[in-house]
Amino acid sequence: MNTEQQDHLLARKARVIALIIAGTIVFWIVAQLIAKQVGLPGRYAFLFDFAAIAALIWALVNIYQIWRARQTNEG
Repeated sequence: MNTEQQDHLLARKARVIALIIAGTIVFWIVAQLIAKQVGLPGRYAFLFDFAAIAALIWALVNIYQIWRARQTNEG
């Protein structure tokens, strides 16, 4: 696989990660609002928080992988 193809795959992976981050934040905000409106107990708020944190940690790990792959491609 040449460098151009690798750059294309890394860019695609970065776009997916950006969508995951944006979707996570939107999901988290909407879940908090709905939980408050419906009157769910506080433990459900923590469940939504932990789900959002897990998705953001996943995104951070993948961002690090992209960064390392780009450094390998350059040198």
